[in-house]
Amino acid sequence: MAFDKMELRDIEVWDGNFAAAQALRQCQIDVVAAYPITPSTPIVEGYAKFLSDNYVEGEFVMVESEHAAMSGCIGASAAGGRVATATSSQGFALMVETLYQASGMRLPIILNVVNRALAAPLNVNGDHSDMYLGRDSGWIQLDAYSPQGAYDLNFIAFKVAEDHDVRLPAMVHQDGFMTSHTAQGVHTLSDDVAYNFVGDFKPMNDMLDFEHPVTHGVQTEEDWHFEHKARQHNDMMTKVLPKIQAAFDDFEKLTGRKYNIVERYDMDDADVAVVCMGTSVETAREVATEMRAKGIKAGVVGIRVVRPFPFFEIAEALKGVKAIAALDRSAPGGAPGMLFNELAGCLFNSEERPMLSGYVYGLGGRDLTKKHLVDLYTELQANVDAGKVTTQLQQFIGVRGPKLAFL
Repeated sequence: MAFDKMELRDIEVWDGNFAAAQALRQCQIDVVAAYPITPSTPIVEGYAKFLSDNYVEGEFVMVESEHAAMSGCIGASAAGGRVATATSSQGFALMVETLYQASGMRLPIILNVVNRALAAPLNVNGDHSDMYLGRDSGWIQLDAYSPQGAYDLNFIAFKVAEDHDVRLPAMVHQDGFMTSHTAQGVHTLSDDVAYNFVGDFKPMNDMLDFEHPVTHGVQTEEDWHFEHKARQHNDMMTKVLPKIQAAFDDFEKLTGRKYNIVERYDMDDADVAVVCMGTSVETAREVATEMRAKGIKAGVVGIRVVRPFPFFEIAEALKGVKAIAALDRSAPGGAPGMLFNELAGCLFNSEERPMLSGYVYGLGGRDLTKKHLVDLYTELQANVDAGKVTTQLQQFIGVRGPKLAFL
């Protein structure tokens, strides 16, 4: 069955959800199994509309839950198809069991996660609680800061995940509402250029290859389970980052748009730096520029690849910095935030041992304002001037009510 091509302008005004849906269309997904949840629903709705309008030659499977959605994706991928879906928050939490199935079976499924707070209390706005929940599930995880990133990183995700040296599923994260429902200019690719960048899907160990029968998801106890997990982890840590970098390089040659595993802004001579993810990166960049005009050598490090966690690249980006703020947009639940902990791991063996502070912010969609970041950079500079952390090791930014207990 033939499908139609869509004519796009060089720059379209899209929100993050529609940008992701367009990328799925241009990749020509074979199967999307999905269940709706705010704020990710428009991604799978968009694919379904493209399918009904004959822009995609594929299948849209409506299921009874997010657990079933990923289960359907697992079956379709194991059978040899190019597969994707999207979810958020409680839906992501319901998927967690099946996420480990997908990665353990080495199935290159792409999951668009529109980051949203986890209940209770119920909240439909964006923070990184679901991103943090899935960080140890064995999936590659990429982080978009804008609708442009939500569009581009889907192509990167398919190219890397489907590489036969990798064969691991991948998530593309974007911030709920702040990216997913915010329209910006997005530089587009033509349908042919986009598809050719990703390439034809080449099945590997697919269950419908009757000449080469395989099993998936078989049981292993203490005799082989350890070896399977060790191999999966080794491939994630040794093969994936070079493949991502190669895909970034190819994409830059094709489009002129440059992505890095770790994004650095004004870091060449920075004394103080903020490390963050998602839409906060762009806000922090603007404030860092303003702080430099005031005499504070401020910089920003944005995490583009969340998994595998780029320890050495982050340590290199922070070399020479004297005071660092780790911004965690997720409730820590009785511990320092994930980003704080992992930065501490990156820096523990460094000779410089910079001062590291943790800041929890933006839970449930609470705004991170420029004033918040001005105050934060000022605190970091005070730490540099004093030669020690002058405030509590972990703080909440912008929380109301009585003073709370921190580290």
